[in-house]
Amino acid sequence: MFTKKITLILYAILFVGAVLFPQIEKDDYILHTAILSTIFVLLTMGLNLLVGFTGQLSLGHAAFFGVGAYVSAILTVTYGFNFWTAIFVAAIVSGAFGLCLGFPALKLKGPYLVMSTIGFVHIMHELFLNWYSVTRGAMGIVGIKFPPPIRLGSWSIDFSIPQNYFYLTLFWAVLGFIFLYTVIHSKIGRALMAIRENDIAAECLGINLTRYKLFAFCTGALFAGIAGSLYAHYISYISPDSFTLAESINILVMVIFGGMGTLMGPVIGAVAVTFLLENLRFLQEYRLIIYGILLMLIIIFAPGGLMGFIMKYVSARNSSKADLPQEGA
Repeated sequence: MFTKKITLILYAILFVGAVLFPQIEKDDYILHTAILSTIFVLLTMGLNLLVGFTGQLSLGHAAFFGVGAYVSAILTVTYGFNFWTAIFVAAIVSGAFGLCLGFPALKLKGPYLVMSTIGFVHIMHELFLNWYSVTRGAMGIVGIKFPPPIRLGSWSIDFSIPQNYFYLTLFWAVLGFIFLYTVIHSKIGRALMAIRENDIAAECLGINLTRYKLFAFCTGALFAGIAGSLYAHYISYISPDSFTLAESINILVMVIFGGMGTLMGPVIGAVAVTFLLENLRFLQEYRLIIYGILLMLIIIFAPGGLMGFIMKYVSARNSSKADLPQEGA
């Protein structure tokens, strides 16, 4: 219980730090990177539920990301929908796509499951590229507006201001984190982790594999749909090139970098990788080489990711203190 209280206190400190960040940091470029990182936090948390907690390796997350972005953009630009309606529709449609992918993927394992999700990414990319009458093909969709201001009497929140948009993305990221925290510390979370460890044993214990795997697929896709909507309305332009297999791999790398199967791992990974890539831009084409070397070092020396390394270090420190002779012994 003591450890749980300490963990909750750390979460609260991180939350307060995130809230104060835009008030302290005035550089627009850093705020831009922070906004992108919170969008990727949503993406990585959803993928982590599927990969880290359920053990279903997927490289199709960019497709759900793209579905959310395109649905929200098409509804607002082409049909004049309000953003607040479009983001919920985008989440539902992405979740439905997750359900569609989840059903046939239930019988697949290992490389076969991975191949099916790769195929899904390519299918959606071709759809975005060739359904010109709806998606505008390779030209993409331009003129996607910021969410309309929220007015509370004489007070108005204008989301074209970077600080306010950061708070919008932070709100969804915190909401997603609270939801996942509740799920993981419930019967559903224990069932998902049992499936991850051994799905045959889990089924023998009475766990409905179909129900829980579909839950993980749909929830991960729903998170990606929300992230896609937030991304489209922030960048104001989307094209098929933003939602490729390479983007799926990048999202998975963030999860691995931070630590799969932990709640804070994807958050740390998304923020660290986003800021790392942005700060290495001055190296131009060499930045990806350095990025790759850093990933190799993480995999070799910290296979559990940054969060796993931190937990291992803390555990080692506690063990060494326990081994010390106690005063008066």
